[in-house]
Amino acid sequence: MLGTGPPRAILPGMDVIRIAEIRDTPLSVDEVFAAVGDPSAGGTDLFVGTVRNADSGRSVTALEYSAHPSAQAELRRVMEKIAADLPVRAMAAVHRVGRLEIGDLAVVVAVSCPHRAEAFTACRRLIDELKHEVPIWKLQHFVDGDSDWVGAC
Repeated sequence: MLGTGPPRAILPGMDVIRIAEIRDTPLSVDEVFAAVGDPSAGGTDLFVGTVRNADSGRSVTALEYSAHPSAQAELRRVMEKIAADLPVRAMAAVHRVGRLEIGDLAVVVAVSCPHRAEAFTACRRLIDELKHEVPIWKLQHFVDGDSDWVGAC
């Protein structure tokens, strides 16, 4: 059963949360993947969210993300909650703010765990809870010149 068994042993001073940041600079999949490397992890799961060119049948030209000043602390809180529930060895998450163009990376999250099923579960939970609980807002710009706030938590 997922998440059962003895609590994981963490060495003093060793934090399973390797990166928890909101950034206004381009994101790196390689950085996030490298951050969750752990010799005791048999499974690593990675999610990359990119800016797509359409939403709900409308052509999108760009996005603008903005975040509340508490967003980074809220991201860490979400990560701590997941790490307390599952045998996470390492976690990393970065979300971009500012103007993003089609194809730009908006969010990158990764989790390593002893087994693949745990890694899949933890990573899915991380991206889902980030989107629902971390105060980050998205303004979509459409080809017709209109714009709309969407997905605001």
